[in-house]
Amino acid sequence: MGPPECGRPARVLHIGKFFPPFAGGMEHFLADLLPSQCARGTPAAALVHNEKSGLRGVRPEAMTPGGVYRAPCLGRLLYVPLSPAFPLWLARAIREWSPDLLHLHLPNSSALSALAVPAARRVPWVVHWHSDIVASDLDRRLAVAYRAYRPFEQRLLERAARIIATSPPYLEASSALRPWREKCRVVPLGLDPMRLKQPGGADLAKAEGHWGRSALRVLSIGRLTYYKGHEVLVRAAAGVDGVRVLIVGAGERRERLQRAIHAHAMQDRVELLGFLRDAEVAALLASCDVLCLPSLERTEAFGLVLLEAMHFGKPVLVSDIPGSGAPWVVEQAENGLLSPVGDAPGLEQALTILCRDPARRATLGQSGARALVRLFGIGAVADAIDAIYREALAQTG
Repeated sequence: MGPPECGRPARVLHIGKFFPPFAGGMEHFLADLLPSQCARGTPAAALVHNEKSGLRGVRPEAMTPGGVYRAPCLGRLLYVPLSPAFPLWLARAIREWSPDLLHLHLPNSSALSALAVPAARRVPWVVHWHSDIVASDLDRRLAVAYRAYRPFEQRLLERAARIIATSPPYLEASSALRPWREKCRVVPLGLDPMRLKQPGGADLAKAEGHWGRSALRVLSIGRLTYYKGHEVLVRAAAGVDGVRVLIVGAGERRERLQRAIHAHAMQDRVELLGFLRDAEVAALLASCDVLCLPSLERTEAFGLVLLEAMHFGKPVLVSDIPGSGAPWVVEQAENGLLSPVGDAPGLEQALTILCRDPARRATLGQSGARALVRLFGIGAVADAIDAIYREALAQTG
């Protein structure tokens, strides 16, 4: 299978981890990118894991651009989808979709199957590097697992024609990408604002019920997992009168986080809302005063939710993680404050500043709304990725 015929747009097959309704930054980005590419004349489809555990997968009803294959997934182990059938589904998707290029979104252990599927090796690859697998001090099991994973990851990167990093700081700090810098390109994640509908009256009323009366409404969105730093936010909020915190997301740390809320006597001021519909999340974003991303490690590589806050004109409060793209986004957009990583007193001070200065919150939010249009629109991101496809195809043709 060679490069596309002259004048014909390249057909692309994305290899992702999950896809909405599964909630996650990688997943929402792919859901925004796929239709944007199709609208710009790049036929694209995707292969991901089925978000419903079991032996059944889902094929697109028709072989038209924008279709999503969902390979069977038996569950997850160490945050990794378990999908023995994924190589077979990859071969099937390539046979049916006939892509000119594979766009592999990493980290994703199932993407390694491209190394073993002959049809996958016959087309060029672009690797989208969303995050390193960080040898975490918070979950040491990852370091052990990564030693087995890394040789295959490096072989995948060696085979790739181009690699996309999502921010300059992340590229600079990534030891995994260091041997391959010459073929790396930086394209930030983007957002399709049309995905974030203005919330309706019922959802806004429900959000208001959650907020109640408070001097500062702080929203945090993300899986309840080891690197998100929600416990730090609870400790910081305990020191600021009138702050109410709503945390959206599900995950394995819910019980531990609930214990932290009780330990700091914050039951009346911190609420864990679990997984919510997109419309409910939009209502919370529209009605909050600030979005907080208190993450602890570079596993928080970019923070797509920061772009969602920009869409609603909300300021952000973000951990200043060295080598992460999240503080870089804030610096580019000038839409928020940075606080030291894992430092509850520092986060408390930033919350106090924003609580006392509504005018500053408004200025920061307006700056973010402008930056979303200027820097992080999905259309410009799709165009930049299309240029990288052309590079990859020209090199391998």
